[in-house]
Amino acid sequence: MSTLDVATAGLAPPRARVVRARPRPLSLTLRAALPAALVVAWWAGTASGAISPRVIAGPGAVWSAFLELARNGQLVDFSLASFGRAAAGVALGVSAGLVLGLLSGLSALGEELVDSTMQILRAVPFLALVPLFIAWFGIDELYKILLIAVATVAPMYAYTYLGVRNVDRKIVEAARGFGLTGFRLVAEVIVPSALPGILMALRVCLSISITALIAAEQVGTQEGVGYLVTLAQEYNRTDYMVLCVVLYALLGLVFDVLVRLAERYAMPWRKQVAIR
Repeated sequence: MSTLDVATAGLAPPRARVVRARPRPLSLTLRAALPAALVVAWWAGTASGAISPRVIAGPGAVWSAFLELARNGQLVDFSLASFGRAAAGVALGVSAGLVLGLLSGLSALGEELVDSTMQILRAVPFLALVPLFIAWFGIDELYKILLIAVATVAPMYAYTYLGVRNVDRKIVEAARGFGLTGFRLVAEVIVPSALPGILMALRVCLSISITALIAAEQVGTQEGVGYLVTLAQEYNRTDYMVLCVVLYALLGLVFDVLVRLAERYAMPWRKQVAIR
């Protein structure tokens, strides 16, 4: 159809769409705008007396608590302890979920053997397993890591399974036509095609791991952010309580940055095809 025919039909002629990247400083400013506005509102509410310090401590008190813990070294030790537990649990749960998702998505026999059990596990809230895990594994590090692993294995399995099942069959057949089979077919064709779903699963698992970490560190812990929460509750230190919330938020932010970096290097083409 010519340009004249397009105009006659009442349609606009096609135009090239040029995507211009937003300047990096402006992008970072926009990302920080809403958190900064929340901090300003928090500061204004506590400074004016509209919010009682017994309800929530002000930014100044939280900063003082931060400096106090930083000076005595507990801040670094507790943060590293929590990060280590979360990382170990996520690594275990994500690895198991990835393997089971690939097994179930690639094979009908694997789906028959695995899927029903994983759906049952997905339906059980992991917080309901806390008493059983304490009875089985005690209150040491093993209990905490396994609880985080169980919390993250089901989301990883579900997203991996769906990602593998949604791989275009024509791509798989074309790869087989070029001689790719077995492990090479899975590693070089199926997994890269399912990578968007897998990375989304990783993002979800990291978010859930924070909740599991909070639950795990409430019992039998003498080191970690959860132990700091227990102390804050015992002594009614709202500044410590808010600081713990901030530390958990920063931990989640670190996880999100890691996933974004993985997406950037594993799927560089996504930035070019996104409708933004």
